[in-house]
Amino acid sequence: MDKNNLRNLYKNKRSALTATQVSKLSLKLFLQTEKLPIWDWMNFHVFLSIEKQKEPLTQPLIDLLLQKNKTVILSKTNHQTGTLSHFRLTPDTQIITNTYGIPEPISDFQINENEIDVVFVPLLTFDESGNRVGYGKGFYDRFLSKCCPDVVKIGWSFFEAEKKIDDVLPTDIRLDFCVTPERIYNF
Repeated sequence: MDKNNLRNLYKNKRSALTATQVSKLSLKLFLQTEKLPIWDWMNFHVFLSIEKQKEPLTQPLIDLLLQKNKTVILSKTNHQTGTLSHFRLTPDTQIITNTYGIPEPISDFQINENEIDVVFVPLLTFDESGNRVGYGKGFYDRFLSKCCPDVVKIGWSFFEAEKKIDDVLPTDIRLDFCVTPERIYNF
């Protein structure tokens, strides 16, 4: 199936989830994530959940990373340039919701992409080869292309893998892992 059809299918699947289901599935993702071989790394980029999109809830992951004395990095979206800027989360960081409904940090501690060790990547679905379907704007592919080649890319999905995404582009960046409520895919 192509990305547009998959995008529509999984937006509908997610919109059908109740708040309780999102919460329970997010907890399962969190528990699976604890099994990943990533805890020796220091700098973790985490997406902030967009509630209206019923994205996985990442706050428990952020709390765990902070408890483990890891550096948590959050992004701001620039819709005019199609880019993300990255900022270290501190106790003073405020989170605001932008005009697109995306929560973003207010912080002075900007981080370069090449300083990031692990990236938790938002997605709608993914395939058995580690290709992902996001919202279709390319923000994360552009961001990941600027990271070090060995950055660990982890997707979080409420749903299991599709067999194959038909229209993968050369600019699409594959995941290294994808965590679902039932298993961890390693690509």
